[in-house]
Amino acid sequence: MFFTPFDRTAFHDTQGFKGDLEMNPETIRFIDAIARERNVDRDLLLQDLEQAMISAARKHFNSLDTEEFACKIDPVSGQITLWQIHEDGSSEVIPLESLGRIPAQTAKQVMIQRFRDNERASILDEFGKRLGEIVTGVAHRYEGGALIVQIDRAEGFMPRSHQIPGEQFHQGDRVRCVIHEVREDGNRAKIVLSRSHEDYIRRLFEAEVPEVAEHVIELKAMAREAGFRTKVAVASIDSKVDAVGACVGVRGSRIRNIVDELGGEKIDIVRWNESSQVLIGNALKPAEVNEVSLCFELGRATIIVREDQLSLAIGRRGQNVRLAARLTGWDIDILTPEEFAKGLETLESTIKTIEDVADTMLDRMGALGMISVFDVQDVGQATLVNDVGMSEELSELVLSTCAKKAKIVEEQQRIEKEEEERRKAEADAVAIEVAGVEGESAAASILGEAPAIVDASESMQEEAQAETAAASILDGNSEESSEKSGGEDMQG
Repeated sequence: MFFTPFDRTAFHDTQGFKGDLEMNPETIRFIDAIARERNVDRDLLLQDLEQAMISAARKHFNSLDTEEFACKIDPVSGQITLWQIHEDGSSEVIPLESLGRIPAQTAKQVMIQRFRDNERASILDEFGKRLGEIVTGVAHRYEGGALIVQIDRAEGFMPRSHQIPGEQFHQGDRVRCVIHEVREDGNRAKIVLSRSHEDYIRRLFEAEVPEVAEHVIELKAMAREAGFRTKVAVASIDSKVDAVGACVGVRGSRIRNIVDELGGEKIDIVRWNESSQVLIGNALKPAEVNEVSLCFELGRATIIVREDQLSLAIGRRGQNVRLAARLTGWDIDILTPEEFAKGLETLESTIKTIEDVADTMLDRMGALGMISVFDVQDVGQATLVNDVGMSEELSELVLSTCAKKAKIVEEQQRIEKEEEERRKAEADAVAIEVAGVEGESAAASILGEAPAIVDASESMQEEAQAETAAASILDGNSEESSEKSGGEDMQG
């Protein structure tokens, strides 16, 4: 029996037609379940089945023509109709039972592959729309240092670089993280998760501070070293709302929840200011800043703090100043007042040796943030000519003079540093030697108690033996004297 390729309704009207095959109702329900669980369109699954049947027919007839076969599946009854289109435009229905085992296996493989492709596309589409969103998953396992997390119906991948240092999860633990990236990796969808990215901090603030979620408070800038410390600069668009106080919460309740979620990571809330000098001073807190000098040409900020505030401003292993530099976007140098004055004095004495350099030029150089001969060498000739007002010949002379002085100062600093390291090494050696002597003395005093007792007992024994010997000698002498006296009496 032949039909035109457009007369598909004829397949359903024909009684006892062997090319039609009605699916088991359970199969239709199974397809519906896959569509719901995998979030895949049901019509798309039916199209995949149709393509699988066409692939089986092409395999059976060894055909390379993709347009030679066609298939239709009724979405309600599940009735399958497969037909072959000839060159003259006529169609011939193909009984499905005639295809055999190998084409059926081909149809199965094609169907499985297409189902996987549809699921991958669905995952990419779903999670691609959730980029930057906080999700909660369950830890499954570690693979090469990366943590595999089950999120809804997909597996997330958290590389070591996106984990908080020192943090360890066990199977079944709850993992809260942010979706950092979604991409196609070969035949699978790869969802990259992160707990160390700055976006994770932003989402936590939005979750814990309603003013941030409502955009009343803005997170202007952020610098983070995951697992150790984070600095967040905040500003409020409402003058009645205190940005820092709202983020901290009553008795620190809001910020404490964020710190607990990060495993104890310290968070500094910095008040934002449009003035770079004020912002840098706020970013270096809790250290007290005396003065801030900015060099816009070099993007460098020189901070003057008291000697007792120096270690606090630098922070442990330079962490405080490093985060402040990243938060503000300035290179930060921290000096004591003595070091700052010494640099200015060296610069002034060097420049004043050059004729035609007016005091106004020195003032302009100071206003531009040039506080040492190294700064003058770094800014270059164009700044001296355009901003300071020097001629090209004078600027060249100033640059060469400062370069020579910079070498001398650098050598002096190297010598002073070596001398300081030598003195420190000697002090450490003396301390170790003193500690060793004290340790030997303590050990000797402890170990010397037992020999002292032995020596005392030995001396007592020696004294007793000496007394016994003396007594025996005395007794012998007394006997001899008595014998002599007796003999004399007898003779008398």
